[in-house]
Amino acid sequence: MDLSISQLHTSYANGDTTPRDIISKLHEEIQASDSAIWISIVSEDRLEGYLAKLDGESPETLPLFGVPFAIKDNIDLEGSPTTAGCPDYSFDPDKDAFVVDSLIAAGAIPMGKTNLDQFATGLVGVRSPYGVPANPFNPDYVPGGSSSGSAVAVARDLVTFSLGTDTAGSGRVPAGLNELIGVKPSFGLLSCSGVVPACRSLDCVSIFTKNPADAEIVLNAAKGFDSEDEYSRKPSQSHWFRADSFTFGVPEQDQSEFFGDSEAEALFYQGIERLKALGGTPVTIDFSAFLEAALLLYEGPWVSERFAAIESFLLEKPDSVYPVTRKIIEGGGTPKAVDAFRSQYRLKELKRKADSVLATVDLIVTPTAGTAYTVEEVEADPVKLNSNLGYYTNFMNLLDCCACAIPVGRLEAKGGVPWGITLFAPAFSDEALLSLSSRFLAPEKNYLPTLPEDWIEVVVCGAHMRGLPLNFQLTDRGARFLGEAKTSDCYRLFALPATESIPPRPGITRTKDGEGNAYAVERWAVPADQFGSFVAAIPSPLGFGKVVIEDGNRVSGFLCEEIDTHDAEDISHLSGWREYLESLTGK
Repeated sequence: MDLSISQLHTSYANGDTTPRDIISKLHEEIQASDSAIWISIVSEDRLEGYLAKLDGESPETLPLFGVPFAIKDNIDLEGSPTTAGCPDYSFDPDKDAFVVDSLIAAGAIPMGKTNLDQFATGLVGVRSPYGVPANPFNPDYVPGGSSSGSAVAVARDLVTFSLGTDTAGSGRVPAGLNELIGVKPSFGLLSCSGVVPACRSLDCVSIFTKNPADAEIVLNAAKGFDSEDEYSRKPSQSHWFRADSFTFGVPEQDQSEFFGDSEAEALFYQGIERLKALGGTPVTIDFSAFLEAALLLYEGPWVSERFAAIESFLLEKPDSVYPVTRKIIEGGGTPKAVDAFRSQYRLKELKRKADSVLATVDLIVTPTAGTAYTVEEVEADPVKLNSNLGYYTNFMNLLDCCACAIPVGRLEAKGGVPWGITLFAPAFSDEALLSLSSRFLAPEKNYLPTLPEDWIEVVVCGAHMRGLPLNFQLTDRGARFLGEAKTSDCYRLFALPATESIPPRPGITRTKDGEGNAYAVERWAVPADQFGSFVAAIPSPLGFGKVVIEDGNRVSGFLCEEIDTHDAEDISHLSGWREYLESLTGK
């Protein structure tokens, strides 16, 4: 069954099926599915309560109308116990987690709570007293963790999407091993109210889907500022780039690690070639700051946050905690305060270095995990192999990046286990990463760049164009070139004289439609937080208004009042400013 949001909504709109029919069928399939996927399943009576709230609604009124989802069992759902993978820790929440409430309000239907590495500590999916969810592609191999059940539920088409958490890679490693999209949002973009903390200062709620379009819809429905979550953040200016013209960082070869898996290495470089084919330019980067930051998460004092989260429970009921998990978390009780400060200082140094690397590219691409391991291998060496799976993931929240894991291929030597790459960039690049992920997985589709809400399109017609003296006023503000265009044929063009500090520049004035000419312009996208300073830098007699371009759209751009053109040279017979400059050179 195709459970994508678009397909479900089309079927609902056409009357082919109803949310009740879909939810009833899935409830039966869930009950008959691998029991290790689920810790608790929502009853039919409770499901009817959620469905009843959809009466009178439709896909047009609710973005997630009738869409089934699963919830990692360290995230609260009222009416279902929260266990964090530990039966003795179980409690009954009195309300939904903020993010769950947001999704239900958008029309989504919660189907149940999913299994996890206990207390969200692990990347393997085998550290749970509730069993090991079988990897759908090869049950001999780990499903990845800690969000194991959430990933497998989506991979097995039991739900459209699921929620996980991602502190060290728990939303990306399972995605890579289950052929899914794994979104690790910008820290604080999704509230963690109602989430059992692992590392409270780093935790993120993550999203699993089968395609980037669904992930974007879910992300938009789930995000929102939560005043009750002290780590919740209102989005700042987004980091955006075109998905058909971008630069991407690739770690130096001696900094890449595949743990002897030559097939995974080959798939990684295939992924790089696919990014190049989309319009990407690879840039070799020094990855050392990222790798050193990753070591701080478990080898530094941050493991003390895990200890702080369950200290009283661990001290009272130590035997209730899974042995490997207990050993890791108990280690958090010994670091000294001075260790925490030293590590904070070192992290600041590493972040400065990492930021300088990120500033040279639009994004960085790495493997999601260097290889895949069998359940037997992990049980024989649980700490080392878990650490290997986190080689490319543990630094992400420490360095305040967002990420999207996407599939690339399968490891045939490992019985067809999926394998993928991760795209990551500075915080609030979420939309750009999902757009590129969509192109990566469906390159045959036409790509039309869609600007985020906090970017403004402008057209420039003179010295701000590429290669001309004032172009830096755009590029220094992080503006992105969108393409060349022409105005509508309702303008006249003048050459305004130079001053001591300002080079010659064009002024265009509006006439009646069809009584003027069309002129060459460039389309640029400017971050909204930079737009005001850009406009303020424009000297008289130029101003800013709406320019009609050839497709009929009105875009912000330079205009000039006719009264200010009396002493200017009328160059309306030319095609644009570049032709005028060429005519000067030829004189």
